[in-house]
Amino acid sequence: MNDQQNRTTRQKSPVTVIGLGPMGQAMTRTLLTAGHPVTVWNRTASRAAGVVTDGAALAATPGEAVEASDLVILSLTDYPAMYDVLDSATESLAGRTLVNLSSDTPDRTREAAAWAAGHDATFLTGGVMVPAPMVGTEAAHVYYSGSDEVMERHLATLTLLGTPRHLGEDPGLAPMMYQAQLAVFLTALSGLMHATAMLGTAGMKAKEALPELLSFADSIGAILRAGEERPGAALDAGQHPGDLSTVTMMGATSDHIVETSTSLGLDLALPLAVQAHYRQAIEDGHGSDNWTRIIDSIRGPPWRRAAASSVR
Repeated sequence: MNDQQNRTTRQKSPVTVIGLGPMGQAMTRTLLTAGHPVTVWNRTASRAAGVVTDGAALAATPGEAVEASDLVILSLTDYPAMYDVLDSATESLAGRTLVNLSSDTPDRTREAAAWAAGHDATFLTGGVMVPAPMVGTEAAHVYYSGSDEVMERHLATLTLLGTPRHLGEDPGLAPMMYQAQLAVFLTALSGLMHATAMLGTAGMKAKEALPELLSFADSIGAILRAGEERPGAALDAGQHPGDLSTVTMMGATSDHIVETSTSLGLDLALPLAVQAHYRQAIEDGHGSDNWTRIIDSIRGPPWRRAAASSVR
């Protein structure tokens, strides 16, 4: 580092990063570039070589890594990995802020927040919504949930990783949003592969099919926004006006997809799951409602029973 970099580093608060997969390495480099002294630890120490060369300090133990900074960022496989790593460092946790950006269920994140509080540490949970190469860029954003005060205290540092979007005090909110978005993403990926396989039976190569399918996928957001000034407002109000696309119409389309997929010998798991949503809504008496009525069966039996009773 030159003299100017050294002066910048002295002005920035130290940060610890535990977990040096691609995401942990990207966050470490982003923080180093911004002038923060960064201490790192990873179970496989050799993974730290690159970031150490870039200026990070390698801690010998998790306890040493925690003690190096007030702000400790975790980038691990899941929340059980946090306990595996930090169980030997619990005496060092008091007064620290743990920011766990690992993926897991909302319930496990709430349990982790209680565990951290039991060791006198504060806790934020988060979900990084971009791949590692995009960390620290203008395209990056990260969902957080947990204490407003803790979020505000570390806002400047966390903003370096990506635009922060704080969802509220409940530690389970950030992983819920993360998984909700990935539910859309993973379902769309399966849909794209099912459609590509379908077209492939007619001799169309993936390099011909995917550009068409991706172009349509890109337009879905605009299609959904066109029918409602504030998407979701009608859902919140329990309104499902069937003036554009009804459950019956969309259900017929899902039937055709199942029939075509069956005739082509394709796997039926995805089209049958979609078909089931529309069939249940029709069975509950909502065939003339907007397709959004399928949310009742997705929400589960209590919602279905309430919805069905309202039309009797």
